[in-house]
Amino acid sequence: MLTFLIRRLISAVAMLVIVSMVTFGIFFLLPKAAGQTPDQQAAAYAGKAPTPQAIADIKERLGLDDPIAVQYGRYVKGIVAGREFSNGPSVMECPAPCLGYSFRNSEPVLPTLLDRAPVTISLAVGASVIWLVLGVGIGVLSALRRGSVFDRVAMMTALAGVSLPIYFTGLVSLAVFAYGLKLWPNGVAYSSFLGNPLDWAYNLVLPWVTLAFLHAALYARLTRAGMLETLNEDYIRTARAKGLPEKTVITKHALRASLTPILTVFGLDLGLLLGGAVLTERTFGLPGLGALSIDSILSGDLPMVMGVVLLATVFIVVASFMVDLLYMVVDPRVRVE
Repeated sequence: MLTFLIRRLISAVAMLVIVSMVTFGIFFLLPKAAGQTPDQQAAAYAGKAPTPQAIADIKERLGLDDPIAVQYGRYVKGIVAGREFSNGPSVMECPAPCLGYSFRNSEPVLPTLLDRAPVTISLAVGASVIWLVLGVGIGVLSALRRGSVFDRVAMMTALAGVSLPIYFTGLVSLAVFAYGLKLWPNGVAYSSFLGNPLDWAYNLVLPWVTLAFLHAALYARLTRAGMLETLNEDYIRTARAKGLPEKTVITKHALRASLTPILTVFGLDLGLLLGGAVLTERTFGLPGLGALSIDSILSGDLPMVMGVVLLATVFIVVASFMVDLLYMVVDPRVRVE
């Protein structure tokens, strides 16, 4: 088990390093390879109609004339030990881990990300609990009642949930429940969990259910397929022949064996959502990481975009590592690797 954990930790760190290199290369190496000059790169930070002097100052501040390897080393050093940014006559101190400095917002990237992260975390965690419980539960019941009316209705609903895009179901839910029934008179807003947990949950119910509807449909289909395959295995028939209660056969043997692919997909889905549920946040006007990424892309704020990408990678790697730990609980074969 210890060897398994060490290998996963090493692969997680290696993945973060690789993603940082790829992300940095996309934003700084590819433009240079395409023929973009350091002056043109600096002009992206200088606003509209920049003067030659302003472009030269920004180019010098960012070190865009330096080789890519030197720029990347400076970027990694900022993450590990922090760095300083010159902002005209003043010097901005960016403590570690420093993900860059947004010259459009005149502030470091990381505090902005941490300010937006609670919104996305609240949205992703709440929705994931709903879709996991509903999806797995409905999938198990559909497998046990294969061919019944419940099975057909559940799978038709799941097909609709997988097919309908989130911006459609989100707008419909807003039109019906917020503006039609007035259950949310002012629309959906975000309030801090620490400030008022009841308001926090009330304001996120509609985004939770809308987002969970899409994923619960997928999990129901995956669970049903896995259960149907597992129920036909020899060891399930042996367990029943030994006289074990049907509840034990379903929960301890069939469902446990079907959870491995569910956990794999769940880790990826949760990590991606923690990185920013873009469509859901834009549909409901939630100020999370997804909305921040869209705004940063539209404004050309490259340091902020890079920060969102790296933070999303951290969430995905952490979620994948947690799934690996759950594997050891669900699948005993992992413990002996």
